[in-house]
Order: sequence, then C-alpha cells, then structure tokens
Amino acid sequence: MKMPCELIVTHILPTARGAIAKELVTNHKMTQTQVAKIFGVTSSAVSQYIKGMRGGNNLIDRSAYREDFYKMIADTATAIANGDDVTESLCNVCTFVKESGLLRALYVFEGYSGELGICYDCPRHNIVLPDAS
Repeated sequence: MKMPCELIVTHILPTARGAIAKELVTNHKMTQTQVAKIFGVTSSAVSQYIKGMRGGNNLIDRSAYREDFYKMIADTATAIANGDDVTESLCNVCTFVKESGLLRALYVFEGYSGELGICYDCPRHNIVLPDAS
C-alpha cells in the first residue's frame, strides 16, 4: 500500500503548483519569472504549468471535491501573492486533502479498498544547509 504522502506527491502537489502558478500569473498579474522564483523552478516550468503541460489531474476535476479544491487554490495563491511562505501554503494544501476526503478518493482511484494507510501530521522541520561561501 502506498503511504498517503506518496499519493499526495504524485496526484496533488503537481496539480496544486500548476493551478497556483496559473492563478498568480492570471489573477495576480505576476510574471512567469516571478512565479518561478517563488517556486524555485525555471520559468519554462511555469510556462508548462500555465499551458497545462505539467500539473493537471483529471481525478480532481472529476471529483466531488473540485470546487472546494480550486477555491482553496485561489485562496492559497492570494496568500502567496501577499507574501505567505510557499512551503507552508503547500502544507495547507496537503492538510485540505487529508481533511476533505480527497485522500480517500485517491486511495480508491489507486484501486485500494478497506483500511487505508495511516496519515500522520507532518513534522515541520527547518533544514539548514551550510553556507556555500
């Protein structure tokens, strides 16, 4: 059985990043370069998110959670545009997935039935890298 985090990383985070990138460019008038810097990716990656070549998951679009998911994405994009931390914002997406029932839908989509994997709250660790200088 896959762990809940594996399902979220595979099915949710790419979709969330793509939808947030599109929101930031379309509704918050950020450039693709600005969004790329915020996400720590290339502007080409942001371009692919916006064109739908990356990100997207028809499971979400076909689910009963679609409207709530994209409302949460719009709110998340607004928070990021107002300076909120991207990592914390994506952690909130994960929390939404676990609390809304979308995680259960992911398990069903993957063909699992019966008892589902246990999902623990992620410990929030700050990782400090040595200074490169």
